[in-house]
Amino acid sequence: MISRLTALISFILVTTALIGQDRKLPADTMVKTTHNVTIGGERIAYTAETGTQPVWNDKGKTVAALYYTYYTRDNITDRAARPLVISFNGGPGSASVWMHLAYTGPRILKIDEEGFPVQPYGVKENPHSILDVADIVYVNPVNTGYSRVLDKDTDAKKMFFGVNQDIKYLADWINTFVTRHNRWSSPKYLIGESYGTTRVSGLALELQNRQWMYLNGVILVSPTDIGIKRDGPVNAANRLPYFAAAAWYQKALTPELQSKDLLEVLEEAEAYTMNELLPAMAKGSFLSDEEKNQAAAKMSYYSGLSEKSILQNNLDVSTSYFWKDLLRDKGLTIGRLDSRYLGIDEKQTGTRPDYNSELTSWLHSFTPAINFYLQEHLKFKTDIKYNMFGPVRPWDRSGDNTGPNLRQAMAQNPYLNVMIQSGYYDGATTYFNAKYSMWHLDPSGRMKDRLSFKGYRSGHMMYLRAEDLKTANDDIRDMITRTMPSEGVPAKY
Repeated sequence: MISRLTALISFILVTTALIGQDRKLPADTMVKTTHNVTIGGERIAYTAETGTQPVWNDKGKTVAALYYTYYTRDNITDRAARPLVISFNGGPGSASVWMHLAYTGPRILKIDEEGFPVQPYGVKENPHSILDVADIVYVNPVNTGYSRVLDKDTDAKKMFFGVNQDIKYLADWINTFVTRHNRWSSPKYLIGESYGTTRVSGLALELQNRQWMYLNGVILVSPTDIGIKRDGPVNAANRLPYFAAAAWYQKALTPELQSKDLLEVLEEAEAYTMNELLPAMAKGSFLSDEEKNQAAAKMSYYSGLSEKSILQNNLDVSTSYFWKDLLRDKGLTIGRLDSRYLGIDEKQTGTRPDYNSELTSWLHSFTPAINFYLQEHLKFKTDIKYNMFGPVRPWDRSGDNTGPNLRQAMAQNPYLNVMIQSGYYDGATTYFNAKYSMWHLDPSGRMKDRLSFKGYRSGHMMYLRAEDLKTANDDIRDMITRTMPSEGVPAKY
């Protein structure tokens, strides 16, 4: 009777304590688990460490906690020679879930071969993960994933929510992480997707100049403009190659173009864009009617839109209009981040889709998968909501010199290489704009042998397509191998 009473009292006390707890994570906590995965036919043992690491202000006070997941391959005799990849997603305001659970990590979500949701939800082994050649840490900036501001007196906008604020505190956080895990001797790589490319481009120089941490590589997945200007005619003309890619996929081009391979069509569209369309658009309203009609006809040929629509837009066709108009006669819209995806609007009229069909599809499969995976596989238990997208706006975009800063980091560090990865069907950060950024990153041309571009037959998250998951990971693996200098080779010009 006494033991039953004691148990009942204990239950009441524990329950009461749980009810009374604030819903927040500790600033510094960790859970470790061990696992196995087969990559490239080889069975690999690895350890997963997941938890939070503090962010301190200039006075040394804990003001936030960043949630991370860190994978290390087991049985490595020389960890100093083992590459470390530090991975960020974008938004701004996006969690690290996308590349973590669909691209480079040891587990990926269950989807079909083209990336569409399937039930039951869950995860499976990733046979193409880069964990065979590098350890990986996935970082969630403030208000993404489980990361949160902890100090109510901290001005979050001033400290966290802006291009340069983001870079500054994350560089400090990386320094602490590398020190805690004894990875200063390791070759290091940054990978960022979407807005994450702005982040890692800025971090490359910030880490060198303020943390004295030098990198071997930066990987830009579906890059933003990284502060490289392309206003006016350049901005408008650069859309056409993407239009051609999306229209080709949706079989909206002429039989002549549809009979060709995608890359043949894109080569033609790129040449026309650079050699004829851009000069024509540069003339603005002083372009003759004859020239304007000729340009509209050629744009129609490569975009699948009608000449009438193009002329009504004065040749300056926005991407949002393209997503709405390409399949308007079929009552369908196409996706923004991946134009392979289709949507259904309330009305066929209008100038932009009602919603992003690709994003709703991705959230459909990613959200249950990451919540299941972190709790059941990595054993991280919490009542905190995992923010797929968190509140970080308004975002201060002033002073974005991240592209020029990346160039400066490369100039200062002869070891540093940059690779760009883009999906041809991405309508938000288009592949041709990514090429343009690469062309203009180093005006001197002296470092172009350290810049490379890889394109894939998918969209913003090219790795969702099974074929591209393998190819894109192989490209990262090759880059890491290629940028690891031979023993004794100095970093000098």
